[in-house]
Parts: sequence; C-alpha cells; structure tokens
Amino acid sequence: MITVIANLKGGAGKSTVTFNLALWLLMMGQKVITYDLDPQSTLQDLARVRYEEGVTPVLIVKGLNEIHGKLNEQLAMHNGHVLIDVGSANMDGMKEAISIADRVIIPVPPSQPDIWATQRFLHIIDEATNNKTPELFAFVNRADTHIAVRESDEAEEALNMLGNLNVVRHRLCQRTSFRRSLSEGLSVFELAPRSKGAEEFYDLAQALHPELALNNII
Repeated sequence: MITVIANLKGGAGKSTVTFNLALWLLMMGQKVITYDLDPQSTLQDLARVRYEEGVTPVLIVKGLNEIHGKLNEQLAMHNGHVLIDVGSANMDGMKEAISIADRVIIPVPPSQPDIWATQRFLHIIDEATNNKTPELFAFVNRADTHIAVRESDEAEEALNMLGNLNVVRHRLCQRTSFRRSLSEGLSVFELAPRSKGAEEFYDLAQALHPELALNNII
C-alpha cells in the first residue's frame, strides 16, 4: 500500500506523523519503507539520528538523491507499506506521488488558513489523479489541549464539509512529548509509552489501520 502524507502548508506536522506511523507499522510486524521527498529532509534527519544512536527497529528512508528515474518505477520494487513524506516545496514530486497513491493522509492544524489550504489541496489531488481520487484521510493535528478552546472542533467541522474526505476523529495535540521524542530519534510511544501523546497516536494509527491489533505493543 502506498500512503502519501502531505499538506500544502509547512508546519502541519507531516514528518512527525510519517515517522511515528512508519515505526508503529514496523512494530506491528509490517514491512515498511519510507520516502522523504521534501527538500528539508526532516524524515531523513530523524532516521539518521536513530541510526547513530543504535535504536531499533531501523527505519529505511530514501531521499530525493536516491530516486533514479520515475518514482513509480522505484515503488514497484517494494512490497508492504510505502510511506511518502512530501510537501509543496516539491510540487512536482507531490503530484507524482499522489498520482500513484492508494491513500493520502492530510494532517491539518486547527486554523482557518489551514482549512483553506486543505481545500486547495483537494483540488490539486483531483488534478493529479484525473479525478480517480485515492482514499483520502484528514485529521486535526497539533490541536490545543485546553477544553475551552474551540478551534479544533471548528476545524474538524469544516473538514467534514469538504466532501470526499474521511475525517478521522482522533486528534494529535500540541504536546511536548512529540518534540522531545523527535530530538532523540524516537517515536512518541518509544520515548513515553504511557503518555497522552502515545495514547493519541495509538488511537490515530488504529483508525488508519483497523486491520492491525494494538494490543501487540501496548
């Protein structure tokens, strides 16, 4: 299965989601390879830290300099799960990845500009796939943790109005545990397996992959 994690806006947390999801799938016994098509190469940096610290399982990340020829020719060589991290800084790469994707996951921070960007992104997906749209998922990422703040609820309501979009109700909040884990090349559930951040990610991953049982790693 080819899954693209993408967003038009920077700072949406797509590399964090890709990194944690890839490690979650590995720990669930799945075959996983990732592609970092973003010029910032954040995912490659995270995999490098992990390798230098000797952390297992090893995360395989292929970057722009390792793609020789068309992307679809590269992906034809892989079985299992392929996760592609890409943003608008590489628009051509993003469109190519979307054109061959089985699913697209869109992390959306809770702001009106991010909702507008998501709406524009859906049009780009339609164009890149000639309206043969892959399965689309979106969820509120970096949600506020204060119960009185309404922006996350409003963002989710707005996403539900965009159509042809599976809105996952499980959110990832703006938590220190995500930032701390990345600095050490760890997933949030490796750094703090009983934390709220880990619990949120377990719920999100299960919603995206209901065929996999969480009780193997909890």
